[in-house]
Amino acid sequence: MTRIPEDERDIMEKAIYLPMVLIILNRDLNVVTNSSFKLKQPYLNLIDETMKCIQRELADVKQYMKRNKLQVIETKRDDAFTTYMFIYKGYEENHNYFNPRIRNKVQELLETYLSKKHLAR
Repeated sequence: MTRIPEDERDIMEKAIYLPMVLIILNRDLNVVTNSSFKLKQPYLNLIDETMKCIQRELADVKQYMKRNKLQVIETKRDDAFTTYMFIYKGYEENHNYFNPRIRNKVQELLETYLSKKHLAR
């Protein structure tokens, strides 16, 4: 049983997922830049705008976590699972995440940000 409220855990999970989304977008930016697309600029603009939005949200998440003394530390990774230690108000909890679940969540976030659905929240 976790002592971390759901809304705080969601913020802590964003600290895991958002940097991964940025890594993927950065790779995609390099792929589009080096591609043979006739009109690259619309794609580059979309990726760049999306990255800026995610960076702003990640900065907010980090500020919130710092203000509330929350931490997320990756402690172990193998082929199937990644373990993170969540530090919340002096309590330490280990959370195991199934790697395909992480990938699916990152893909879901990527789709949300690219389609700008996050603005409707």
